[in-house]
Amino acid sequence: MITVFDHPLSPYAQKVKIALREKGVAFEAPLPGGLGAGGADGAFAAANPRAEVPTLIDGDARIFDSTIILEYIEDKWPTPALLPASPADRARVRMIEEVMDTHYEAINWGLGEINWFKRAEGDLADTLKAAAAEQTASFYRWLELELGDREWFNGDSFGWGDLSVVPHVNGSVGAGFAPPEGSKLAAWLKRVNARPSVKTTADEARGFSTALVDVAALVRQGLFKREYRDHRLEWMIKSGGVDVVLEGLKADNIRFNPPFA
Repeated sequence: MITVFDHPLSPYAQKVKIALREKGVAFEAPLPGGLGAGGADGAFAAANPRAEVPTLIDGDARIFDSTIILEYIEDKWPTPALLPASPADRARVRMIEEVMDTHYEAINWGLGEINWFKRAEGDLADTLKAAAAEQTASFYRWLELELGDREWFNGDSFGWGDLSVVPHVNGSVGAGFAPPEGSKLAAWLKRVNARPSVKTTADEARGFSTALVDVAALVRQGLFKREYRDHRLEWMIKSGGVDVVLEGLKADNIRFNPPFA
């Protein structure tokens, strides 16, 4: 059986699971140990030197990076097709995915740093949350334009463009930033969340709870190290949180990509 190393809250892992469910491909989705502390090992670390989810194992194939995994899934299980037919439309949905993964994702990640991990409080937290609200609204306007008169971001049918957007927008809704009522984006979100592959994946995220664990305390103790990769680091600095980064470096409770060998 296919293995997808997973964290239910990861939008990158969610889009891979949605794709596999759309294809009807059975998989197991273990949560790798040591992920949050930056100490992952075993089959997961051997398959992915970046020690990030998702990581897919299919026989001898070891694949990391959610976009590359999606390409592998589309190549190996071409039916039903998740990419549009025309080269221009394929490029369009891939650009949407790129924006969501490397620009939009950082907003929800930053809100997690504030709301769950308590990296900032008081005026600084308010500043960062205000920046997140403004940025999310801006991306909603952009997504509304990208959707246009289409039923799906992919075009006439659900596909790559939609599964690339929905994990991130659902994350924003969970953080208190829903698309405007009556917008095309809000109508799309209702449609897409009713789809079985999306509903199952979103239910897994909602069912994952850290309520019994004081994750903020683990961060303060250096037992949980959040990864500040490129776009996340950029977001925190440009949104007013440079002191968060400096404090994290001083306390050694943020991390970057590990050595590959």
